[in-house]
Amino acid sequence: MTEQVDPKIYGLPSRTVLMKRDSGKFTLVMNRKSRIIMKDALTIIKKIEKIKEKIKEKIQGASVVLQTNAPVCSKSIKFLEENGVDVVLKNT
Repeated sequence: MTEQVDPKIYGLPSRTVLMKRDSGKFTLVMNRKSRIIMKDALTIIKKIEKIKEKIKEKIQGASVVLQTNAPVCSKSIKFLEENGVDVVLKNT
């Protein structure tokens, strides 16, 4: 079961789309047309760190996955995966 979560709870901007799948499993959704580049990857990492900081007190082993329909540059995918973020490419 997937439900949308208020991003303000985690200190994120209100336009951020955050979904909760199971207990401790979150999906950060980025639907846009432009390519995700390294600068975006750094912003994504900061958002995920904020989420993990809030949930680590309550849930052990929490994970956050990035789901996007935009193309992602190979360096960004590698960087995100090195930082423990799985990238799910969603075709529209």
